[in-house]
Amino acid sequence: MKAFAEWLSRSGPSVFIQSHEVWMIPALQSLHIVGIGLAVGSALMMTLRLLGWLDMDETLLQNQRRFGPWLGGALCLLLVSGSLLVIGEPVRELVTFSFWLKMAFVAALTGMAVAFHVSVKHDEGEWERDLMKRRSVRWTAWVTFVMWACIIILGRLIAYDHIWGHLSPATKA
Repeated sequence: MKAFAEWLSRSGPSVFIQSHEVWMIPALQSLHIVGIGLAVGSALMMTLRLLGWLDMDETLLQNQRRFGPWLGGALCLLLVSGSLLVIGEPVRELVTFSFWLKMAFVAALTGMAVAFHVSVKHDEGEWERDLMKRRSVRWTAWVTFVMWACIIILGRLIAYDHIWGHLSPATKA
């Protein structure tokens, strides 16, 4: 991975971002943070509805139609800004344990969000009647928040990846 990261750091797009890093990296990081806020906020609203704590005057499907586009747009913004950050600083990003662990959480949460959306759209009545009341569904809702917190923390830890010691590829010669 280190060889690929070094090659990528010499590519045209990476050199362009690096040559404008004084303003481009902070701008991309700011967009990424806005995306995180939108994603977490949307996920929070949908989860609070699922837990029965908010917006009980609307169905789960109505809640998804209301906040799902925000979550989808935020994920797209995160994909674009995150990809540009990786292209701009590939050696810093791609050779860190924190980055790859964060990406595993992102992939898991994205899969869970898609599965939930499809399931509710397929049979909203069952969700409203039975599934929302299941303890496993409630625990899964809470786990998603822990996962979002891990993503945020791991994103910040990319700059301090040495804390993982031997687990981090960045500390290996």
